[in-house]
Amino acid sequence: MPEKVAFSPSLLDSHCIIDARTPLEFAEDHLPGAYNVPILTNEERVEIGTIHKHQGPQAARMRGLELTCGRFAALAREAIDVAAGRPLLVYCWRGGLRSLSLAILIESCGYPVLRLQGGYKAFRNQVVDYFEDFTPPAPLIVIHGMTGSGKTTFINGLDRTRWTVIDLEGLARHRGSAFGAMGLGEQPTQKRFDTLLWDALRQAPPGKPIVLEGESQRIGRITLPGNVYDIMAASCKVWCSVSVDTRVRRLTEEYAHPEYRQPMAEALERIKKKLGGSGYAALQELLEGWDIPGLARGLVERYYDKLYYRHRPWTPDAEIELENFREGERALRLFWEARLSE
Repeated sequence: MPEKVAFSPSLLDSHCIIDARTPLEFAEDHLPGAYNVPILTNEERVEIGTIHKHQGPQAARMRGLELTCGRFAALAREAIDVAAGRPLLVYCWRGGLRSLSLAILIESCGYPVLRLQGGYKAFRNQVVDYFEDFTPPAPLIVIHGMTGSGKTTFINGLDRTRWTVIDLEGLARHRGSAFGAMGLGEQPTQKRFDTLLWDALRQAPPGKPIVLEGESQRIGRITLPGNVYDIMAASCKVWCSVSVDTRVRRLTEEYAHPEYRQPMAEALERIKKKLGGSGYAALQELLEGWDIPGLARGLVERYYDKLYYRHRPWTPDAEIELENFREGERALRLFWEARLSE
C-alpha cells in the first residue's frame, strides 16, 4: 500500500506532483507545479457521484472500474513519464480512492510514490491558515502612484539580486482599474490566486525585501486573502511621482491596440455615472476617433486622479521620481539603505 505523507512545502521541491482529479477541479486550483493525470473525466465524475448518491458506494465503485480499467496502463505511464526520474507524490480531493488507485498502479510498476494525506483539501487548509494570520517572510515595500505611473513595469524590472518582486496584478491578471482586464486573459479563480501568491511568498528569501504594488482590497474580482491587505497597509509605502505627460504616454503605449477598442468602450460605459453625462460623451468621442492619448489624458484628469486622491488617507515613507525607471530604482535603493542604517 503506498505510504501517506502530510503536506510540507519541501515536497514541492523534492517530488513530481500528480493531481488525479478531473480537469475542472485542476483548473480551479492545484498544488504548485502539479501535473494533471485525471482518473476520471469531468462527466464521469458527475455520473459516479450520482450513482453513489442513489445506489450507494459499491455500485459507484463498480461503475468507476468499468470506466477506467481500460486506461490503467496509460495512466501509470503518463505519471511516470512526467516524473522523469523524480519520486512521485499523488493527490486527489481528500486523499481518497482516486489518489489511492493511481498510486497503486504506479507502485505496481516498481516506481516510488507517496500519497498526500488529506489531498488537495489539506493543502488548501494550510494556504487559508497562512493568510489568516499572515506574517511576511521579509519586509514589504509597497509601491504606490497614480494610474499610468508605470509601477508594474518598474517593479518587474528591478534587480532580482537585491529585491524580491511579487506582481499581484500579474498573478490576478488584472491591472486593478476600470480598464484593467484588457489583454491579460481570464482571471484565475480566487483559490488559484491564493495558491500563486502563497507559492511566491514561500520562495521569497528571508533577507531580501519584497517589493509589490499597492492595491485595493480587490483586484478585479480577486480579493487579497486573509489579512494581506492590512499588512500591506501597515508596511513601508513608497510614492512614485510621474508627470501627467509621461503617464499619458505610458497609458497610450499600453492600451493603443485595435483589439482593445470594444473592451474599452464597455469599460467606459461601466464608469459612465462617475464621469457624468458630458464627461462620458467627451471621452466616448475620443475613443470613437481612436485618439488614445486624448482618451488617456481625459481619464487621468476626469477620473483616475480624483478617484485615487480621495482614497489616500496616509503619508508615504518615501517619494521617488519614476520618469526614468533606472533612476527610480537607484532612489529606492538609497532610501532602503538609509532606512536600514537608522
